[in-house]
Amino acid sequence: MSINPPSILLPAFNEVTPFPQLPEINTDSIRTQVFTHRSYFGRPNHIFEDHHWDPSPDNEKYEHLGDTVLGLVVTNLLLELYPNLRVGPSTKIRALVVGNSTLADISRRYELPGRLRLHPAQAITLRASVNIQADVFESYVGGLYVEQDLPGVEPWLKALFGPYATEAYKRVREQHRLPPLPPAALIALDSTLASPPPSPPQPRPSGTPTTIGHLALFNQQLQKANRVVEWIYADGTGEGTKTTPIWIVRCEVDGEVYGRGQGGTKKSARNEAAKEGLKKMGIEV
Repeated sequence: MSINPPSILLPAFNEVTPFPQLPEINTDSIRTQVFTHRSYFGRPNHIFEDHHWDPSPDNEKYEHLGDTVLGLVVTNLLLELYPNLRVGPSTKIRALVVGNSTLADISRRYELPGRLRLHPAQAITLRASVNIQADVFESYVGGLYVEQDLPGVEPWLKALFGPYATEAYKRVREQHRLPPLPPAALIALDSTLASPPPSPPQPRPSGTPTTIGHLALFNQQLQKANRVVEWIYADGTGEGTKTTPIWIVRCEVDGEVYGRGQGGTKKSARNEAAKEGLKKMGIEV
């Protein structure tokens, strides 16, 4: 049994969508530093800044740079694949795509951990660490960026992370209790980029009620009848997260359940429950 935990995302690579080859870093000094863990030289960590004549020889700076490059490329990839995706869900998808478990799995596929230079006494433990495996992948991305700039890194990363982004999009869509997209909707990146720009939004016609109006009408009817309403929220955030919660609420009037609802905000969840409450009161809107 593997001592490494499974990756959160495991997209299926095949002949149509092959796992891309690892681009080579041709500069010996960069390649050596990319694979040098800080334990190898054992330098102290509390130093504010290295001397210009004695820079740190480990890969931490490349790792830091690679993390930033990954964030940029994956964020841009999501904008290209899903141009209408809101920022909250996009942030959740990106976190899945560049999470340590996923990066560690990619790192193992490329056999990067085996190339690390580590302190001999810690080598076995460090090489098996998911965090270290993810770090060396980020370090490789950073080193490749230093040598070849963004044009040398971006095409590889987009080909690599495209299937991971698709898998993460499906996961987060399910968390929001949305139905899966039909196969025809999962179009290729080229088709997405070739699509014409969407039409500008049309102004809402005057007099058209907003969906939140059910809540206002429900509260108005209860106030007229001098009845007591209580909104009881489920523990936690439902299927969502702190970033994009999905609120679940139960509406009780004088101790009797009048409706239930859920939504991306507390107000929208109350509105859904209010719809059911109005029907129970015999008011059709």
